[in-house]
Amino acid sequence: MSGKIVLSPRSKIKFYDPNKENLSQKVSSKKIKIYKGGRKKIALIDCGVKANIIRSFLNLKTTVIQIPWDFDLLSSPIKFDGVVLSNGPGDPRKAVKTISNVKRLMEKNVPLLGICLGNQILALAAGCQVYKLKYGHRSQNQPCLLEGTKKAFITSQNHGYAVKTDSLPSDWKQWFVNLNDNTNEGIKHRNKPFASVQFHPEASPGPTDTQFILKDFVLSL
Repeated sequence: MSGKIVLSPRSKIKFYDPNKENLSQKVSSKKIKIYKGGRKKIALIDCGVKANIIRSFLNLKTTVIQIPWDFDLLSSPIKFDGVVLSNGPGDPRKAVKTISNVKRLMEKNVPLLGICLGNQILALAAGCQVYKLKYGHRSQNQPCLLEGTKKAFITSQNHGYAVKTDSLPSDWKQWFVNLNDNTNEGIKHRNKPFASVQFHPEASPGPTDTQFILKDFVLSL
């Protein structure tokens, strides 16, 4: 719920609605940063990335190339093995350039992994719909079920938007579902190397139940 603090009855402070802006543009790095850690190279699209995502991939012996939210990888000389779409604030539909760039990466069958906002951006690039939750997920104890199993994981979350599950194209499937409200917690292409999760597998803070997702992505490259 949006709101404002009124200092006095005669206050002329205008109401600011952050959902009308592309907040990724405000928090993304403005230049390319390279963190050397290994032979495999991951291009990280920074929409407001948490530092522990970078640390987690460095711990997995990869080199991380952090790029701005609107950077066109396919028109650059940068060499990479896979792409990670980071977390970030705001309405994912405002990150139009990111969505467009991800669509092109998908056309080239580039391995993709989305986290949080990255889950929503990947979904939009695939043709899905997103919506704002009535009650956002803000905690470190959200239970998520791995689809097709009875295995649940405790996850760290901080988001206000979600992917509309019934808008998934037939060549995509739901990967995880939230056991509290049955909202989408991840998507996966049935045949191609595209996947994403709504929660934070890198934790910090939070449980580390799903760090295997990052490891599996690196091993697949």
